Amino acid sequence: MEIRFPFKRKHPVVSVLRLQGVIASQARSGSSLNDATLAPLIEKAFTKGKPSAVALSINSPGGSPVQSSLIAARIRRMAEEKNIPVIAFVEDVAASGGYWLATAADEIFVDGCSIVGSIGVISAGFGAHEFITRHGIERRVHTAGKSKSILDPFRPEKPEDIERLNTILADMHDRFKEQVTKRRGAKLSKAEELFDGSFWLGGKALELGLVDSVGHLQPVMKERFGEKIRFNRFGPRKGLLSRFGVGLLHDAADVIEERASFARFGL
Repeated sequence: MEIRFPFKRKHPVVSVLRLQGVIASQARSGSSLNDATLAPLIEKAFTKGKPSAVALSINSPGGSPVQSSLIAARIRRMAEEKNIPVIAFVEDVAASGGYWLATAADEIFVDGCSIVGSIGVISAGFGAHEFITRHGIERRVHTAGKSKSILDPFRPEKPEDIERLNTILADMHDRFKEQVTKRRGAKLSKAEELFDGSFWLGGKALELGLVDSVGHLQPVMKERFGEKIRFNRFGPRKGLLSRFGVGLLHDAADVIEERASFARFGL
């Protein structure tokens, strides 16, 4: 018979929250990240097992700025409410929105070959007006509100539309810079390229103050909390239908989009 001692000291627990994939408002294949999907996982990470710390295992090329902001803000709220330190560990990449997620942590660790940065905003699309004109196709658009058809890809771009888009992108970029400056503070260097959308390997990111140290999750956590530390792991899972091959076309489209996002960083 096992004898239990109610006052026996338990091994420390660290919650590991896996943040892998593109950040998008809808997670069809289970590989993308959004606030709705992560909300219950974030809550469990901060409450289950009374963790000594929450480790963010990040591997994301970015995506939706809104979802990045929502996820990071949720992590900070829970950290402050539960008074639990948050430590981020970057794997292949934490770029753009992926780096926004990393700024939710109190400390950021990287591998020497991790890609970090890309603090910028991008809007991309295609213009098909010449193609449809060449094939004798007429575009007909009727609106109530002069700006309702702004940036229509089937019509030539208008200078005023581009100016308005650039204003929106600049405002969004300012919000990103505010997040990084608020969370990293005096650690940041004064380098001009810091906020121009550039990205760097881990060692250079350390020089720029974007991260705190080079190190890997398990060794760092064991050094801080002892060899007998226990890890509780949390992360999004694929839905039941997706596991059995239902929705393969949607999954394939998501995989292509995700691969394209990672490929931008040579991954």
